[in-house]
Amino acid sequence: MTQAQSLIEDRIREFVLKQFPLARKRGVAASEKWLETGLLDSLGILDLVHFLEEEFSIHIADEELLPETFESLDAVTAFVIQKSQDKTT
Repeated sequence: MTQAQSLIEDRIREFVLKQFPLARKRGVAASEKWLETGLLDSLGILDLVHFLEEEFSIHIADEELLPETFESLDAVTAFVIQKSQDKTT
């Protein structure tokens, strides 16, 4: 993982820990399935989407709001990295 990828992952982890009490209680493992474990629900996903758009200056289209895109810290980090690369090309 590059330093930029690590920074993105750290910012997302900080947001999830700050925003969701269950995350503070249990921690945030990179591959933990957030929806399956109840760490995030549909409203939590919307909060996360808003944060990602503001924090990383990306736009997330409705058709990108898929469960697999937001299932874990790893998945969200990879998605943000891809969106950021798409933005610069």
